[in-house]
Amino acid sequence: MEIIPAIDLLGGACVRLHQGDYEQVTQFNDDPVAQALSWQTQGASRLHLVDLDGAKSGKPVNDESVQAITQALSIPVQLGGGVRSVDRAEQLLACGLDRVILGTAALENPGLVTELASRHPGRIVVGIDAREGKVATRGWIENSNVEATTLASELSVEGIAAIISTDIATDGTLEGPNLDALRAMAQASQVPVIASGGVGCMADLLALLALEPLGVQGVIVGRALYDGRVDLSEAIAALGENRLQDPPNLDILNG
Repeated sequence: MEIIPAIDLLGGACVRLHQGDYEQVTQFNDDPVAQALSWQTQGASRLHLVDLDGAKSGKPVNDESVQAITQALSIPVQLGGGVRSVDRAEQLLACGLDRVILGTAALENPGLVTELASRHPGRIVVGIDAREGKVATRGWIENSNVEATTLASELSVEGIAAIISTDIATDGTLEGPNLDALRAMAQASQVPVIASGGVGCMADLLALLALEPLGVQGVIVGRALYDGRVDLSEAIAALGENRLQDPPNLDILNG
């Protein structure tokens, strides 16, 4: 299972939001390139970027930082936030990104997902952010009546690299991922699922290994890394050692 560090960009700085609330912002680093290089040095095999300004407004705000990061790193970088047209997606792919993530556009314009997946197979990811099982859009500001699992099933089309499943209620809380929701998403999807939201300790990461046979092949980690609750290099090693073993005893891991 791939551990993917997250850098959320807001006004050019690395931040984290609590449950997607733009009024609850914690800034961790004002140099996103230095932070990205740090994650690469610690063993990251991929980096996850979120343009929070773009997600909210649909306009490119952090492109300078994004391009600087892709130029500085040798590992693949993926980005989501405000990608709502073919032109925007292809502009980002051309600037060095390995993958682009469609969230709001995937719900509002599913044909865009199909078109981009056909043009760029393996480089398009669908981001499904759910609040109480329903899809939320536009930086989690707007709610829909669409079930997250239904959207996952409908958008598991040929050429899609993965679906990123984010449970908004757990995001940024460090209280553990929503394993039931992830299991349902993995069962609904025909492509790999990447978990996002809630990881607060090593036990949370090890618990996700039980879902790997269902198709949960990666996990995005943010605040737990910045807070020092999870050491990236140690976590990569731990998941590599445990992935072929039985699911961990969480009572022991939680001490």
